[in-house]
Amino acid sequence: MRSALAPLALAFALTFAPAPDASIAAQSYDVLITGGTVVDGTGADRFRADIAVVDGRIALVSQEPIDPSLARTVIDATGQVVTPGFIDNHSHVQQTIADYPLAENFLRQGITSLIVSLHSGDQPWPLEEFASGLEIAPNVGFFAGHTWTRKQVLGMENRAPTPTELDEMRALVDQSMREGALGLSTGLLYVPANFAETEEVIELAKVASAHGGIYVSHMRNEGSGLLESVAEVIRIAEEADIPAQINHHKASGAGQWGWSERSLAMIDSANAAGLTVTHDLYPYAASSTSSAILFPQWALAGGPADFAARAADPETRARMEADMATIFMTDRVGADMSRIQFRVLGSDESYNGRTLADYAADRGLPNDLETGIQLAIELQLQGGFSAIYHAMDEGDVIRIMQHPLAMIETDGDAVGYGIGYPHPRSYGAFPRVLARYVRELGVLTLEEAVMKMTSMPARWIGRDDMGVIAEGMRADVAVFDPDVIADRATFSDPHQYSVGINDLLVNGVPVIRNGGLTGEKPGRWLRGPVRTPVS
Repeated sequence: MRSALAPLALAFALTFAPAPDASIAAQSYDVLITGGTVVDGTGADRFRADIAVVDGRIALVSQEPIDPSLARTVIDATGQVVTPGFIDNHSHVQQTIADYPLAENFLRQGITSLIVSLHSGDQPWPLEEFASGLEIAPNVGFFAGHTWTRKQVLGMENRAPTPTELDEMRALVDQSMREGALGLSTGLLYVPANFAETEEVIELAKVASAHGGIYVSHMRNEGSGLLESVAEVIRIAEEADIPAQINHHKASGAGQWGWSERSLAMIDSANAAGLTVTHDLYPYAASSTSSAILFPQWALAGGPADFAARAADPETRARMEADMATIFMTDRVGADMSRIQFRVLGSDESYNGRTLADYAADRGLPNDLETGIQLAIELQLQGGFSAIYHAMDEGDVIRIMQHPLAMIETDGDAVGYGIGYPHPRSYGAFPRVLARYVRELGVLTLEEAVMKMTSMPARWIGRDDMGVIAEGMRADVAVFDPDVIADRATFSDPHQYSVGINDLLVNGVPVIRNGGLTGEKPGRWLRGPVRTPVS
C-alpha cells in the first residue's frame, strides 16, 4: 500500500475522536477511576489524572480531582498505572472463544481485544453469523484464512489451483471480507498453505485489499529462509497494494541468530520505498507449534495415509530423513532433543511437559540427531504432537521488540486452567514485556511498551477510537501496579495467571474488579474493513 506520507505517520498517526460536549461531562458517570498515573498509549509522558466513563466511552480525563459522588462505580487507582486495554495482535481463539467466553488467561494479562489472524487454523464460517452471535468478555476481530480457503477448494493437494479453482478461492475471500474480516491471513510455514506459490497469495490479497483489508502472515520460513520470507511479504504488499504485517517476527535456529538486523533493515527499506510493512512478536525465545514443522512439507501432502506410505518406502524415507536433518540442524533445535518439549503427545500424554530427549532416554536411545529424526517419524505416524521449540536467541527478541514498528502479541490459545500444556505466552506475554523488558532490563520505557500494546495495534486495524486514554475514546482501560505486574507462567509450569492487573474495563464495563473476574461479557466484534474500500 503506497502513500505519500511517511510510513510511521501512515500506520500509527493518532486520530482522536472529538471530545464530548459539556452536557456529557456534567452528567453522572458509570465508572470513575481516581488518582492513577495515566500512560495514555500515545508514547507521551505519564501524568496524574482522573478518568470518567459514560456509556462505554471516556467522557472526561481531568488532572483536577473529579467528585466521586458523581459515579456509580469508583476505582481507586492511587499508586497504580492506568493505560488503554492491551490489544493482542495475534491469538488462536477462532474456534475456542465461544467455549472460553471470559478468556481469563488473556484478561489477566490486561488484554481487552483479541485479533485472530488464522495462519493454519480454520476460520469460523459463515463469519458474520459466528461473530455476531458471540457473548464474550474481550473484543475480538477475525481475518479471512488462506489455509481454510485453500482447503475448501484443493484440500491437502500439493499443486497450484486451476484458473477456475482460483476464482473459487477469490469468491470465498470476497465473502469473508464482505462479512467483516479485517483482511487476509496466511500461514505459509504449514501444509497446505505451504504448497501455494506467491502468485496465489497475491491474487487473494488483492481481493482483501479491494475491501479495505490488510495482509498478515506467518512467514514461509523463519529460519534459514528468513530473509527470503520477509522479501515475499514485501512483494505481496507491493503487488497486491495492501498494508502487510509479519506475525511473531523471529530468527529461528542458531545459524540465524542475529539475522534480525537484516530482516529489520528490509522492513525499513520497504517503508522508505512507500510501502506499509509492520510486524509483531511475543517476548519469548521459544516457539510453539506442531510436529509438522520438523518435516519437509512434501512429505505431509495428502494427509496421514500418504505420509505413512512415504515413510514405509525405503527410498522416499531416506530422502525425508535427509531433509529432516537439514531442518533440525539449520532451522530448529540442532542435535539436542531436550530443546523439543512436548505440549501434547496424544499417543502418550504422560510425556506432556517432558522432552523428546526424555522420550529417547526411556527407550535406551541417545540424545542425538539420528534418534530425533527416527522418533519424530515414529510419533508423526501415531498422530504427531505439539511442542515448544527452544530455538531462538533473546538478543533477537530484544532487537525486534525495540524496533519502532514492532507491536506485541501472545500467539496464545484460549485455555482452561490446568488443561493441556500450553506455551507460557498464553498466560503471560504482555505482563512479561512490562516485567522483564521494561522493569528489569530497561530495553523499553513503560510509555514505549504501552504504545506498542495499545495505540499502534488500534491504528493498524483501523480503530481510531481505541487504544488511547482520551475523551471520546472507547473505555477499554487497564489498571495495574507497575511494581507488581509480571508473568508467572513458565515452560515447566505454564498454568499460572499473570499478576498485577487489578481492574480492567472492556467498553466501560469492569471485567476484572479488585483482582477478580466479574463474569461480565461486554466484548464486541471488531468488524472490518480496516481502511476505506477501493470499490
